[in-house]
Amino acid sequence: KIKDIKRKHSEMHAKKALEALDGVTKAEVSHKTGTAVVTLEKSVSDDVLMQAVADQGYKVTDIQ
Repeated sequence: KIKDIKRKHSEMHAKKALEALDGVTKAEVSHKTGTAVVTLEKSVSDDVLMQAVADQGYKVTDIQ
């Protein structure tokens, strides 16, 4: 769950940041649901995923 993603423009920032990480093959971010679904090709820690989103100005509130 991602807080403060409210527009399509915000989706693209978070998507690009997540997909730039080594090990992430795809990220689907929705401003409507405030979520991101990330597909990994290898293990990426939750902290790394959260920091990539935080660096774009958004806060991850839950990872499942």
